[in-house]
Amino acid sequence: MRGKLLAGLAAASLLLGGCTSTKQLADLNFAPPQGDYSLIVMRPDVQVGQLTTGGLVEPREEWTEQARTNILAALRAQQAERGGRTKVVATRADAGTDPQLVADLERLHAAVGQSILLHKYVGLTLPTKRRQGLDYTLGEDAQRFGRATGYDYALFMNAQSSRASDGRVAMQVVGILGCFIGFCAPQGGGSQTAFASLVDLRSGEVVWFNVLQGGSQLPGVQGNDIRTPEGAAGLVDRLLDRMKPGRNIRRAQDRRQG
Repeated sequence: MRGKLLAGLAAASLLLGGCTSTKQLADLNFAPPQGDYSLIVMRPDVQVGQLTTGGLVEPREEWTEQARTNILAALRAQQAERGGRTKVVATRADAGTDPQLVADLERLHAAVGQSILLHKYVGLTLPTKRRQGLDYTLGEDAQRFGRATGYDYALFMNAQSSRASDGRVAMQVVGILGCFIGFCAPQGGGSQTAFASLVDLRSGEVVWFNVLQGGSQLPGVQGNDIRTPEGAAGLVDRLLDRMKPGRNIRRAQDRRQG
């Protein structure tokens, strides 16, 4: 009986390991853009690799380009239904200003995005940023970019995905079989992590942020494949489907409805 219970718990944990979740954060006074706004969607930062038998991720350039192309197409399709004046850029030159300024802004956003992940999601909260919504900024670089391009907002996206190799899948099978003989050592398979942020180019502030995380310990189950149009569209929909307003805005809405 005990063995069956342990096997059932192991199977349940493995199934849960295949879940994909998102979690949004917003500036306290953030209201999703509506009406006559202008938005530039920056070239997505994408990397797709293969998870080797030893657990290392080897970047695959051809997979990355496939994924980026499909994500760009999904972004164009989604934003076309949102209203406002929107431009999705595929290269730094498409942004309509100095490519070096665009490159600097992309690098700055990557660093700030990683900081948000670390301090708002992993749990290493900074004492000065507790209970303050987002409170992150791209500063003068974002404001200069806004003045140069004429846009109100910039939307950034970062996606990292790995696909398990045949050898890694075989190790997953061995790990699961071990659960049924009393030595449970499941091996992780492919995973996916992505985040998106909306930056107000008038102030430079990051006003909205969302994170998607997914993965599986089930052999052969690897979730959305962003190398395909369907997988890329699923990623974009999960990240950007509906932006939630900030806490102060939600409270004001609740008071009006009450």
